[in-house]
This record gives sequence, C-alpha cells and structure tokens, in this order.
Amino acid sequence: MDNQNTLRRLKTAEGHLRGVIRMVEEDAYCIDVIRQIQAIEAALNKVSAQILENHLNSCVITAVQGNDKKERQRVLKEITEVFEMSNKV
Repeated sequence: MDNQNTLRRLKTAEGHLRGVIRMVEEDAYCIDVIRQIQAIEAALNKVSAQILENHLNSCVITAVQGNDKKERQRVLKEITEVFEMSNKV
C-alpha cells in the first residue's frame, strides 16, 4: 500500500474536519457546513476505495491463488462484509 499517499489524504481530510468543527463553533451557515461535510465524505470514500483496491490486488489475489480453501473463503467473506456495511451507512 502507498502509505504516504494514504496518510496525506487522511491528514487532508482531518484538516477539513477541523475546519468544519470551527464552522459549527462559529455558527456558520448550515448549508455551507453540509457541503464541507460532503467534501470530507467524498475524500474519505476515495481513500477507502484506494485501500480496498490495494487489498484486492495483494491479500485477496494471494489468498485466491493459494491452496488454503478456508483462507480463500475468509477473504471473500471480508469483501462481502465490507460492501454490506457500506450499504448500511
């Protein structure tokens, strides 16, 4: 995984979140706050997608190509659970 890129993106989202906290503390216009929250959500979704892509291209491929049937089932179940959780949010 490209940890430097991931960390940079997460720290950027963290900075935006701190900005939203300030906006709420300063009683900013609600729609402006919502727009900033949506931008943070989009940034986090992008980071999540990058981490998932890396996981699919490393851990999952290794497990699927391996001889351990239980490990294959485990990693595929994890992927299914991630998608199920994303639909609940």
